[in-house]
Amino acid sequence: MRLMSAASAPRRDTRGIVDPAELLTRVRFRRHAPAPELRRYLEHYWLIDWELTEPYATHVVPHPSVNVVFQRYGPLDGPPHAPAEASAEVAGIGLGLFTQKLAGVGRVCGVQFRPGGFRPFAPAWPVSAWTGRRVPLAEVFATTGGEEGCDPLSAVLSPDADHARVAALDAFLLAHGPAPDPAAEQAMELVELIRSDRALRRVSRLAAASGLSARSLQRLFAACVGVGPKWVILRYRIHEALERAEAAGPAGAPDWAALAAELGYSDQAHLVRDFTATIGVPPTAYARGVSVP
Repeated sequence: MRLMSAASAPRRDTRGIVDPAELLTRVRFRRHAPAPELRRYLEHYWLIDWELTEPYATHVVPHPSVNVVFQRYGPLDGPPHAPAEASAEVAGIGLGLFTQKLAGVGRVCGVQFRPGGFRPFAPAWPVSAWTGRRVPLAEVFATTGGEEGCDPLSAVLSPDADHARVAALDAFLLAHGPAPDPAAEQAMELVELIRSDRALRRVSRLAAASGLSARSLQRLFAACVGVGPKWVILRYRIHEALERAEAAGPAGAPDWAALAAELGYSDQAHLVRDFTATIGVPPTAYARGVSVP
């Protein structure tokens, strides 16, 4: 089972972003590929810069991925009494809708790992240790510098040029791994199978495809992905439904009953419940452009 490849370019879809068209009118959002030796483990780097005249809240249905996030709120050249606030953290897999309020000026430089791809960089803990948590970078990485005396927070956030930020992210990650990890490799392959094979709707089928027992599969996912295989299957279903609702727009809506069957739900009501619980509004209302609470 060899499904993965180290993509040379980051994906272009907006899966997981709630109302992406609105987001892209408010901020500068870009994705960049990491260094070749990192591509097997990372989805991409994501960079956001904003300069807003009024506050804006962005909403994301998280992927089953760990992110490392460098963020700065406020301009570097602001007045002394109001310096920019900068921080770096490891963001474990978010179990619910993630909301971030943006205001004024700021930037974020993030690393989205492939599901399972974070473990080779921090092998001392199961990835489930970070699920639902956002912790300072120093709590996960004993040292947070690449070259001696280098501050990764400044190296990543200070440059205005994208290529310089990408180079700083490459340097930081290459200083911390990746360490060879056959279990993480297997987990990445299995999550890619879930993502690419829409017919794979049950954990029992994934266990059969992997040659693992259901219990061993759960342990593998807890250690290397951070959530169970059933959760991953359900989350990719919601991403698909969100994308379909977004594409439909107010002019029309997908056949929700047919989509529910396609995604493996027992009925339309089950899909509507999952969508509403995750996004905050029913899929038909979201397709009409109703704001998320």
